[in-house]
Amino acid sequence: MTFFALVLQVYDLTRSSVAVGAIGLAQAGPVLILGLLGGSLADAVDRRKLTLVTSTCLAVVSAGFAAQAFLGLGQLWLLYVLAAVQAVLEAIDGPARRTFLPRLVPADRLAAGVALNQLSGYVSVLLGPVLAGVLTAAAGLRVCYLIDALSFGAALYGVARLPAMPPQESAARPGLRAAAAGLRFIRQHPILVGAFLADMDAMLFGLPIALFPALNAARFGGTPQTLGLLTAALAVGGLLGSGLSGPAGRVSRQGRAMLVTVAVWGAAITGFGLARSLRLALLLLAIGGAADTTSVIFRGAIVQAVTPDEFRGRVTSVDYVVGAGVPQLGNFEAGVVASLTSPAISAVSGGLAAVLGAVVLRLAVPAFARYDSSSA
Repeated sequence: MTFFALVLQVYDLTRSSVAVGAIGLAQAGPVLILGLLGGSLADAVDRRKLTLVTSTCLAVVSAGFAAQAFLGLGQLWLLYVLAAVQAVLEAIDGPARRTFLPRLVPADRLAAGVALNQLSGYVSVLLGPVLAGVLTAAAGLRVCYLIDALSFGAALYGVARLPAMPPQESAARPGLRAAAAGLRFIRQHPILVGAFLADMDAMLFGLPIALFPALNAARFGGTPQTLGLLTAALAVGGLLGSGLSGPAGRVSRQGRAMLVTVAVWGAAITGFGLARSLRLALLLLAIGGAADTTSVIFRGAIVQAVTPDEFRGRVTSVDYVVGAGVPQLGNFEAGVVASLTSPAISAVSGGLAAVLGAVVLRLAVPAFARYDSSSA
């Protein structure tokens, strides 16, 4: 709901897709810079306690979003600053949170655990934009910010009820040296390199979220409700992809499957850029969302299976940087291309680039396409 409100507030203030995309730029910098250091910290301390601290700070930031909306400040720079601070905290919180899964489920259930995690996330992403669109039309976007701030009570309770997750006795001290060791580990494993590059390809070129306000205004009526439907359509697909992911858990050639789902994602976004009907646009976004979440399931299973626990925080931090930081750059890229051409051309060209990138990766990193989880 906060993401919906932030995108809408920036667009209302500027009427610019570049300004909307710049939200991603403001958030991507901290994620890219601090994400790796956050992973080294997660390997060296109790991960549950670390997440409790960062979640508390994130609740304060959400309260800041709500305060500026209720005061009617309308300052673009303040929204960017709050978004950047939120990204700094999430760069530490995200990697630590993602290390929970291998300590909570057995190894043969990792793919199912990733799918369940995706499912819970997509339920939120599905309900959030739809509810946000309705509430914004009825009471203003400030209510969205307020609900987010209050909801952190449940999030903190959930983390507090988890068991302690202390570091390994041989854990390296957090810092640049430990982060560099994590990067060397990834570089020595082309399977991990391929998994991260495949996701970067999909999100850097194909992500269309920054284009939603402009395309909504040009083609679909421009109301908050239709904007909420566009955002929710991706989540509907993600929800279906997660809920019907049982067959994905039985796929052993996970690298090749990930490349296929990235190509399907790119093709769906290409079609969305061409669609003139709201129903067709929503259908294509749902297909893209299903392909994307299936790709994330494969990536998460590969990363968790290949990485030993002593490196898990640092490798997971790279996973987080790719999953959280690169989409923000993708939003900015989409906004810039839209300003130079048009929102439709930006969506079409980005989708085609994602498909081409999957083909290039298949040829450039053959070990990734050959990866077989059953014999790993």
